[in-house]
Amino acid sequence: QVQLVESGGGLVQPGGSLRLSCAASGSIFSIYRMGWYRQAPGKEREFVAAITKSSGNAYYADSVKGRFSISRDNAKNTVYLQMNSLKPEDTAVYSCNGRSTVNDYWGQGTQVTVSS
Repeated sequence: QVQLVESGGGLVQPGGSLRLSCAASGSIFSIYRMGWYRQAPGKEREFVAAITKSSGNAYYADSVKGRFSISRDNAKNTVYLQMNSLKPEDTAVYSCNGRSTVNDYWGQGTQVTVSS
């Protein structure tokens, strides 16, 4: 099993920044990709960003390109999501995802609210 614990959410004004962290533990050897998804009230969960464990290749949703940056620290088994130039439409619960060849693992989610 894999456990994922997110931190770093909160309330921020439009144009502000936040950094989310996701710490992985357990059978992490099976994980080849880590990512972030978000779900706003009344909407389906959507992909935000992902990074491969070995090569560090990063992928982003069009809506966050140029504003968000995903990175990893393999020594700490932690993935980060740096979010800049935040907009009210970025408000959502952000969940960390760990993907193996046989399973998807999820964290409990952290709330990000962008409001003045």
